[in-house]
Amino acid sequence: MNRFLTCLGCCFYSLFFGTIKEASAQNTEIPKKFYLAATIPDSLKREADAVVRYSSDEITVTAPGKATVLHHDITTILSEKGNRAATMILYYDKKFNSIRSAQMQVYNAEGKLLKKYNKGDMYDRSAVDGMSIITDYRLLAVQHTPASYPITIESSYEKNLNSYLDLNSWDIQEMGFAVENASYKVLVKPELGFHYRNRNISIKPIKQKEGDLDTYTWQVKNLPCITDEDNVPSWCVLPKISFATDRFAYNGVAGDISSWQKFGKWLQALNEDVDTLSPERALELQNLTANFKTDKQKAEFLYHYLQQNTRYVSIQLGIGGLKPFPASFVDAKKYGDCKALVNYMHAMLKAVHIPSYYAVIRAGENEEAANQDFPASPFNHAILCVPFKNDTTWLECTSNTQPFGKLGTFTENRNALLITETGGKLVNTPKSSNADNQLNSEVYITLNTDGSAKAKVNFTGSGHYREIFTEVLPRLKTNQQKEFLIRFFDFRQPSELVYQAVSDSAGIDKISLDLEYDQFYEMSAGSKQFYKPRIFNLCGETMPTAEKRKFDYYFSCPMQKTCTTTIQLPEGFKLETVPANVNLKFNYGDYQSAYVYDTASNKIISTVKFNLNTQVIPANKYKDLQEYFAAIAKAQSKKIVVSHQP
Repeated sequence: MNRFLTCLGCCFYSLFFGTIKEASAQNTEIPKKFYLAATIPDSLKREADAVVRYSSDEITVTAPGKATVLHHDITTILSEKGNRAATMILYYDKKFNSIRSAQMQVYNAEGKLLKKYNKGDMYDRSAVDGMSIITDYRLLAVQHTPASYPITIESSYEKNLNSYLDLNSWDIQEMGFAVENASYKVLVKPELGFHYRNRNISIKPIKQKEGDLDTYTWQVKNLPCITDEDNVPSWCVLPKISFATDRFAYNGVAGDISSWQKFGKWLQALNEDVDTLSPERALELQNLTANFKTDKQKAEFLYHYLQQNTRYVSIQLGIGGLKPFPASFVDAKKYGDCKALVNYMHAMLKAVHIPSYYAVIRAGENEEAANQDFPASPFNHAILCVPFKNDTTWLECTSNTQPFGKLGTFTENRNALLITETGGKLVNTPKSSNADNQLNSEVYITLNTDGSAKAKVNFTGSGHYREIFTEVLPRLKTNQQKEFLIRFFDFRQPSELVYQAVSDSAGIDKISLDLEYDQFYEMSAGSKQFYKPRIFNLCGETMPTAEKRKFDYYFSCPMQKTCTTTIQLPEGFKLETVPANVNLKFNYGDYQSAYVYDTASNKIISTVKFNLNTQVIPANKYKDLQEYFAAIAKAQSKKIVVSHQP
């Protein structure tokens, strides 16, 4: 899945503003107390890994694409979990964005200076990652490893920007961090059309004038640590204010982001000269698809052609961070990033007279969707929309294994910005059901008289589970595959495990496992042996007890799981006890298990089914969810008892 994570990389993340610890020249008027660990209020230390004692951000925007950014913060780290505050990473490029100054200083608990890092001490390298083949972006980085706690880190920087899409955001608070005093100030020319959006916080700015600039200043004080709840995305929890100007310039290309329509128009202009193949190549594609009766059949053929003949790489070069490489480039080189591959698929469809639309989206499991009322650039990925007569099909063009018309948890059920001839339109991508994300398993276990066992496990998966089989497992080494499978399915540690992948063409992939156990029973007493009824639990989730849940609980997706397990008893053994059949109901799903003993063949056959109809459970239903999963865990813990007959 990691190929997706760099698709639009630095560009759509507005990387130049950074989300990791960055830092203006030091303010000598800062009260000394912010350097002394003993002055931290007890209310802020409670459950905190670190406390932001002081933070000041200031951004001055004087023209579209032109801004100066100043940052200065003092953070006291209380434990090892807060060590990320001792890391500074600054992104830049030599053509449009530069770092004028950067500094990090380290103090002990009494405020004594221990270490000072200047810009020249920092590591300066290309920001290329494992999936990028070329990039303009560079980074400055420094990391200090605390020897003891508490320790205070002071960071500062000044950055000059000559290119931006939006002004990114003020991430007011990190998980596990308290904030004692923090402010953010924006100075902007009125004609640029400044706008902002609050998330998880309701503070308003103080508005003033400084010369010909409008100023907006936000301030927060004494924010206690936000503690993490299981299975909730950080965007649902953390306070943040996002900023943008209607007029912008990115790598010298001016644009307007006052509406989604206008921003889409700007993106459409970037794409208009790169989506055409040569007449000769277009004719070849027309001949290849001539025997298909419908446009959808032609599109499916071309999608598989794309998957079989191209590969994904990341290219972040100049405006190419947003502008796709020409379709002719991908056609010749057989590779491209997400933008280039989407554009190439669009060009192939165009060659056979099938309309389609390039679309940008915020990708990632349970990621925050673009906001209808706040035009900005939160996007990090591109996909393709093909509007057929009776339905609309979405295509993930970076995957060599994804079924035609399936998006998956990475991009489903959220807003995408469709790039049309008239501009941008926010539209929803499809939402999967539990039937789209199935994991079905058949298990055959042969018990031996000494308590050892051999097991054959066959899994078939669709949707989310298919992605595990086709995207995750193939990227791992053999020993990593075994470790992943044991952890993912919560198998007891086997003495031997052999893994084999088997694919088919129906969008369902299969894997087969052979496992051996030197001792398979849980315990023995006299002639009796006690066994778990299944080699793995269909539901491995555990829900911590909480008096009151603050946030909704997120699963990866709706899902449907089944398992049929056959246990062959050895000669001379018979069944004593099986668990009672179970039928559990919940507002958002159900769980069933049943057991049958075939005396003629001396086999125990169990079936279990689990359905989850929605991936988001409201916070006020968490207690019901916890009790439901506790009941499932209790049912799964019951044992089969067999005995040896002398």
